[in-house]
Amino acid sequence: MYKEKGSKFLAYAFPVSKSDEVKENLDVLKKMHYNARHHCYAYILNNEDLTRSYDDGEPRHTAGDPILNQIRSAQLKNVMVVVVRYFGGAKLGKSGLINAYKSAAKDVLSNAEIVEKTIKKSISINCHYEGIHDVMHAIQQDNYKVVDQHYDKDCSITCLVPASKIPQFRKKLEALTNVIKTELLPG
Repeated sequence: MYKEKGSKFLAYAFPVSKSDEVKENLDVLKKMHYNARHHCYAYILNNEDLTRSYDDGEPRHTAGDPILNQIRSAQLKNVMVVVVRYFGGAKLGKSGLINAYKSAAKDVLSNAEIVEKTIKKSISINCHYEGIHDVMHAIQQDNYKVVDQHYDKDCSITCLVPASKIPQFRKKLEALTNVIKTELLPG
């Protein structure tokens, strides 16, 4: 908790991977702190594919942006920080608000347990039957998980690959002579 001129700033950090989780966490805090004046927040989902900040009635860019900047400064992804403010009767001014929200967010993130997770993406690989051995060898060599296989006219294999390794893995597969195509699947 951070205090400034009678106002109390309570900060919470949550792991999130979907927008629905953001809303759920916010709803819980609004019920828990129903008589608080402001519930300001920011989040980053999916490697900055989706970022949001919300000032909840505070002057523009004085609450959500400082919270978001603390998440970025900590180099975190798939996280949401909410700072609940109980108004203490004295106005803090823009710089006072920015400092209060920044300090509360920084404090909660520095005391949070950070869990590292590898983001994995699905890749579909189509190849001729003659190339299945080479493709399976490449998958096993890098220890990727096969999640689906189909053998019709040609072979189709879907595997999970860490997002950071996708470019190198696709290059490796495309160098194999019997690979028809590789495709990154949505999701």
